Amino acid sequence: MGGGGQQTEPAEPGSGKAAGVYTWEEVQKHRSRNDQWLVVNRQVYNISQWVKRHPGGSRVIGHYAGEDATEVFAAFHPDQKFVQKFLKPLLIGELVATEPNQDANKNAEIIQDFDHLREQTENRGLFQAQPLFFCLHLSHILVLEAVAWLMVSYWGTSWTMTLLCSVLLATAQSQAGWLQHDFGHLSVFKKSKWNHLVHKFIIGHLKGASANWWNHRHFQHHAKPNVFKKDPDINMMDIFVLGNTQPVEYGIKKIKHYPYNYQHQYFFLVAPPLLIPVFYNYNIMKTMITRRDWVDLAWASTYYIRYFYYYVPLYGVFGSLALMMFVRFLESHWFVWVTQMSHLPMEIDHERRQDWLTMQLQATCNIEQSFFNDWFSGHLNFQIEHHLFPRMPRHNYQLVAPQVRQLCEKHGIPYETKTLWRGMVDVFRSLKTSGELWLDAYLHK
Repeated sequence: MGGGGQQTEPAEPGSGKAAGVYTWEEVQKHRSRNDQWLVVNRQVYNISQWVKRHPGGSRVIGHYAGEDATEVFAAFHPDQKFVQKFLKPLLIGELVATEPNQDANKNAEIIQDFDHLREQTENRGLFQAQPLFFCLHLSHILVLEAVAWLMVSYWGTSWTMTLLCSVLLATAQSQAGWLQHDFGHLSVFKKSKWNHLVHKFIIGHLKGASANWWNHRHFQHHAKPNVFKKDPDINMMDIFVLGNTQPVEYGIKKIKHYPYNYQHQYFFLVAPPLLIPVFYNYNIMKTMITRRDWVDLAWASTYYIRYFYYYVPLYGVFGSLALMMFVRFLESHWFVWVTQMSHLPMEIDHERRQDWLTMQLQATCNIEQSFFNDWFSGHLNFQIEHHLFPRMPRHNYQLVAPQVRQLCEKHGIPYETKTLWRGMVDVFRSLKTSGELWLDAYLHK
């Protein structure tokens, strides 16, 4: 334990007293599951006993154990003064005066420049939402759902009408997915409680899913994108191998759960058609029940009650279930391609503890801006800006994008923008490349 040569004992969590000073070497010793420290603005906190009570989940905060969490703290929390009430009892000390503000591989100049950019965006009002934008977005979702039902109730349930109904419902579901994403990131209302309430309505009543399940999963992805064992979005359960590192590791260890050299082909049979109707549906229901999340379960139940109330008289019970699964099937294709084209072809590796800007840019890329691309992807074609400023309302991404690009050019960090078609093709190419790396290592190393 270091403190300019002075030995100190850490304060007990809950005392609220800064008992000592610590070096980065000492802080980095505390990153095990039951012993976790982190640093925010040079203050050292012992979060070991508190992680389970963290509103965003224990994993997302635990991913920063033993390192500086100042940048992610600023990115996720709109009211930092309020959050200080929870941090204060966990304070055990501060960094030695001679220690740098950041740890390990984090670039001090990049951190300073990005902090300045964040301050500029706040001063420009780019974290202020336009209520009309989100009202219109919600309205067009409700209109799509209403038109879908009116079509089959008025013109009948022929194959043609059912197909058109399915397309409209899948479009509504996809757009509701982007809208719940906005409220989940606290980017609409100034008060977090209103964002949380509307989030539960949209993801629960309009989609039949769980807000808490989404929060605990999605914020891990934002905290450590494309980092193995920390980003749940790249946990492929050994069905795929990703990036350049994992395939070689699996190949050397002679791990062959599937023929990974063909993964770019069986991807089309597994991920787009099955992610939402099978994996997500099962995982969401299991999570709500096992965690006894009765509030989210009640919200999700209202979706199913409403859906069957309107469609069972038209299709019967089994027909309504089949229609629902087909809608999920269509939505799943939409969701997978939009979300994966900005991440899967990028760097995927083990933890390297980089600064916020570098980490996010290596894990994300943009898709060209257009009215259609904005609507189709829920503005996640600006994936870079969204990851850098997760609380920023999506309609402001294109306003901050030029400054982000300039900052990346200054520090030599690649800022990649693709066409929609190339983004989708690169998903296929990256899976093929990873599969070839695995096969080479499996046969020759």
